[in-house]
Amino acid sequence: MYYLDHGFTRPQGHGFTLGPILLCPQSKGSITLRSSNPLEPPVIDPNYLSNEADLPVLVSGVKLARKLVQMIAFDPFRGAEVVPGFEVQVEEEISNFIRNTAETLYHPVGTCKMGNDRMSVVNSQLQVHGIQGLRVVDASIMPNIVGGNTNAPTMMIAEKAADIILA
Repeated sequence: MYYLDHGFTRPQGHGFTLGPILLCPQSKGSITLRSSNPLEPPVIDPNYLSNEADLPVLVSGVKLARKLVQMIAFDPFRGAEVVPGFEVQVEEEISNFIRNTAETLYHPVGTCKMGNDRMSVVNSQLQVHGIQGLRVVDASIMPNIVGGNTNAPTMMIAEKAADIILA
């Protein structure tokens, strides 16, 4: 709930959140240059739910989250459901809610392909093709999102980069 609207929606009081996510979405977005001016922000198209396989998984996730929250262990803590709200019950309503509110959890990966082909951004030494002295050392070089938080793998990429640079 506190991460809806990218954190701008802040309900009053106390609560807890169960947030169904797609750990391995089939939909793929893109990041492209807006212009040759490096100060211009890139064009980011997350392309959420463009693959029809993603929506049913999220609908099931919302249903499962609701089922879990009804467990006895939550009785002392549970109040009224704020989002999507009790009035959103049938599958079509849940789907519409998801379509209208889906957003990232800020663990993007895969925007700077590693390799030696025309689509690659960096080589195996993390050096940006065609730009001397510049490396990319972050989660963007991961080909796919990991099955957990991206923090630890990103630290390992940084450790490897430090070894490469020191060598």
